[in-house]
Amino acid sequence: MTFLDFEEPIRLLCEQLELLKNNELNDAENEQKIIALTEKIKTTRQEIYAHLNVWQRIQASRHPDRPYSLYYIDKITQSSFLELHGDRHFRDDKAIVGGFGNIEGKTYMFIGHQKGVNTKMRQLRNFGMPNPEGYRKALRLMQLAEKFNKPVVTLIDTPGAYPGEEAEQRGQGEAIARNLMAMA
Repeated sequence: MTFLDFEEPIRLLCEQLELLKNNELNDAENEQKIIALTEKIKTTRQEIYAHLNVWQRIQASRHPDRPYSLYYIDKITQSSFLELHGDRHFRDDKAIVGGFGNIEGKTYMFIGHQKGVNTKMRQLRNFGMPNPEGYRKALRLMQLAEKFNKPVVTLIDTPGAYPGEEAEQRGQGEAIARNLMAMA
């Protein structure tokens, strides 16, 4: 687990918790200490995150261990997510994920950015920076949701559109503009 500089008290408490858990004495007293320390970690985390300054909030929003769209979709839909692929013009952009999922028996269209959890996955997903086909895929999914009268849930976590020359050649600006027009 990665800890930011302002999370140092949490890191120290987590180390203490690991030492207790690795202790071979699994008696009632040790279990009580583990429960108390777990609660202390929770309250310390709440206290620290309740009083973050602007830079600490930015650091937290960029935390390397933070969850991404597919994690949230999986937790929200209890694994009833059907991912849809492709823009039907060029290819599937893996930086954009989307599809149908159920929440308490009601179907929703989920669309989100996916950055990846390690370097290999981040490269595969272009570090969450969509190409024009990603924007066309999102538009296609929004139109599909409209066709079937389903609400759209968006999860946005992106550094922006991919700035490459080939993206511009394939109509990056037009794809973004079309999405904005459709959502308006």
